[in-house]
Amino acid sequence: QVQLVESGGGLVQPGGSLRLSCAASGSISKIYTVAWYRPTPRNQREFVADITSDGITNYAQSVKGRFTISRDNGKNTVYLQMNSLEREDTAVYYCNAFIREIQGGPPSDYWGQGTQVTVSS
Repeated sequence: QVQLVESGGGLVQPGGSLRLSCAASGSISKIYTVAWYRPTPRNQREFVADITSDGITNYAQSVKGRFTISRDNGKNTVYLQMNSLEREDTAVYYCNAFIREIQGGPPSDYWGQGTQVTVSS
């Protein structure tokens, strides 16, 4: 079985920082692209950032320059360093990853349970 677990969320003042983690466990052959999403008021998902297996990163315009995504393949963990947090960043952040369990087999899409980030004074 494969499981994604997010952690690191919490309550922070505007301008503060948090570091989110997305740890994968179970039978894993390879982790491909990993992304962070957050819901919108219109019940849609908003792309935040992602990182490929080769380390190529992409960011939403709203977080560019403030957030940094990285990965530690040895720990099967992806991080999202969040600096200069704004009230608009308040959301449940979800980790999404394509993971291959069997060597040579197709990858499957996995989601974590989410971690709450609240930016408030």
